[in-house]
Amino acid sequence: MTRILPQTKSAAVNPLKSSQPLGAALAFLGVSGAIPLFHGSQGCTSFALVLLVRHFKEAVPLQTTAMDEVATILGGIDNLEEAILNLKTRTNPKLIGVCTTALVEIRGEDFATDLSNIKVKRANELAGTEIVLATTPDFEGAIEEGWTKAVTAIVERITWHGEQARQSKKIVILPGWNLTVADIEHLRETVESFGLKPVILPDLSSSLDGTVPDDRWVSTTYGGTRVEEIQQLGTAVQCIAIGEHMRGPAEMLQKLTGVPYALFQTLTGLKGADRFVSLLSAISGAPAPAKIRRRRAQLQDALLDGHFHYSGKKIAIAAEPDQLYQLATFFTGMGAEISAAVTTTGTSKILEKVPADAVQVGDLGDLEGLAAGADLLVTHSHGRQASDRLGIPLMRVGFPIFDRLGSQHKLTTLYQGTRDLIFDVANIFQTDQKAPTPQSLDPFRNRDMPDERRPSPIDR
Repeated sequence: MTRILPQTKSAAVNPLKSSQPLGAALAFLGVSGAIPLFHGSQGCTSFALVLLVRHFKEAVPLQTTAMDEVATILGGIDNLEEAILNLKTRTNPKLIGVCTTALVEIRGEDFATDLSNIKVKRANELAGTEIVLATTPDFEGAIEEGWTKAVTAIVERITWHGEQARQSKKIVILPGWNLTVADIEHLRETVESFGLKPVILPDLSSSLDGTVPDDRWVSTTYGGTRVEEIQQLGTAVQCIAIGEHMRGPAEMLQKLTGVPYALFQTLTGLKGADRFVSLLSAISGAPAPAKIRRRRAQLQDALLDGHFHYSGKKIAIAAEPDQLYQLATFFTGMGAEISAAVTTTGTSKILEKVPADAVQVGDLGDLEGLAAGADLLVTHSHGRQASDRLGIPLMRVGFPIFDRLGSQHKLTTLYQGTRDLIFDVANIFQTDQKAPTPQSLDPFRNRDMPDERRPSPIDR
């Protein structure tokens, strides 16, 4: 079993993780007509907003309760109420996702009761808008936990409780935070090719996919899962959760509605993709379409072509737990070795399955210290300085990626995504490969030569 090494430093050096509120906000951005609302200071919100905008290169509707010194001391219910009413009046969102920050969490406010009182007091004014609370203090967890808490809260608050009549072709997909816009879109197309109807929650593929509304400015998210679809999740015949951190939302849905779930810890790789396609075939009662089988054949060929470039390579990865597992299993499956593994938090059970001797909970400073001798660094854009200092190429994954375009349109899942990932990494290896020189091919180079000043045994 993999050893999990706790963080021992008192300060982060080049931080690896992003905060829980940011992860929750990202999940709320996958709901149509939504606005995430940070309950905290303007600075907390501004920092998260900058990262989201730089990563997605899109306008992101993120608001704040703008807590000041007085509100922090006396309590923030008035700021919360005013912010919710302002958003309702100005933008009329379908959903307001409240994400708490460390500032208000440390004070110990009763947010659930505050929100309940606001809803009762302002029931007429807030009609038609769902308000969902995710308690996400900055001082614990990371983006993965924030995403999980937000999705769980959405299901618990909005989905109709109780068992309902099931639609035989309807399935619910709960994607992990680490799936890109392209991954989610590809999942939908794959499910639909079996004649099934997917409801994806959250669905970033239509809200942060780089499209712009035709003729008007939209102050909320302009795509994503509709609130009406979330309400009717209980009519699905199956739920598919992707990533260990999505087990909680899937269990909540099953508890409230009785919808069974299947958990896929990763969809990158032949084994996970085969299991996913087999499940879709079983639900639909139809064999895999010809285009799916063709993509599988292409992946098999890519595995044969690519494994020569991976064999014996040492990989250093720093990522959130589920993404760490996704990438580590991919690389070891191709014949590489995980020489360094760093993650953000040590609470996820998936870390015990990471194919590495040990996983260090830490930051990019830890990655830099452990990565000496590696052939490839794998982390987000903040790892570029370590890459330069170590002279090791960097493969950018996760969040944030702000110094490259199109990161959200890179496919990494199922047959096609795994094939593309094989080629992308192999090309990095080939680009970094040093061409042999005549000196390096000289068999006598660096060979110990006899000391001419020392007499030979014959001369003695």
